[in-house]
Amino acid sequence: MIRLAIRLAAADAEIVLAELIELAPSGVEENEMPDGRIEYAVYGAAGELPALPDLEAAAGGALVEIVTSEVADDWDQQWKAFHKPVAIEHCGSRLRVRPPWAEASAAPSQVDLVIDPGQAFGTGAHATTRLCLKMLLALEPRGGCVDLGCGTGVLAIAAAKLGWEPVSALDHELESVAATIDNASANSVTVTAERFDLRRAAAVPAAPLVMANLLLPLLLDLARSGFDPHPPQLMIASGLLIEQADQVAEAFSLSHGLCEQDRRISGEWAALLLASEL
Repeated sequence: MIRLAIRLAAADAEIVLAELIELAPSGVEENEMPDGRIEYAVYGAAGELPALPDLEAAAGGALVEIVTSEVADDWDQQWKAFHKPVAIEHCGSRLRVRPPWAEASAAPSQVDLVIDPGQAFGTGAHATTRLCLKMLLALEPRGGCVDLGCGTGVLAIAAAKLGWEPVSALDHELESVAATIDNASANSVTVTAERFDLRRAAAVPAAPLVMANLLLPLLLDLARSGFDPHPPQLMIASGLLIEQADQVAEAFSLSHGLCEQDRRISGEWAALLLASEL
């Protein structure tokens, strides 16, 4: 088994990640390195990995370091060790996201989510997901919720467990749709999941809450395409570097009257809570 890693500056990460997911749909591991760079890694036999020229092309003009290494026979156990429970807390409310092989928390006041990473992107460990979960904990449920770009379904399932209903999860990748359905079943919640191509859609189905943990180009696509039948009351937008947050806030304010109510920062990343003026 081979591990192929791309290391690059956080400012260039979103461009490479978008292309890498297309080249390696079986899953991408993401790590924040001590020097502030981001590392993306994929695993597979030598002949199964994306071609090196493709990865260099994905990086465009960014300065990247590409490292390949052999993985030990127990790589599957090492992979499990990498995915550890993530705890989120806000004003006494607690939420814990764990893989199936981690024990459930004994704390009765803690909402427990079981998320199997499978072949989809998102385990709750990335800063943008943690920011979204913290914002979600701070909200009082007020009806339905749409999770746009659901990955493994962690945000959608958290919303369902916190009382939002009905919950819909949308993603372009079939692996994400399947992972969300499986994870919702494992958590005994009802989440409708289906394939959705934001770049081809005329509008996004709206609900009182829309969560969009996406890359900047997709968030700007969403601002242009809009919502059907009308903008949500609340929107959580993340997947942003700090310097991109103002651009996204302005785009949704001008196009849909969604004004910034809260902004949270973690490292290089930002999340926005937007609210309708109506």
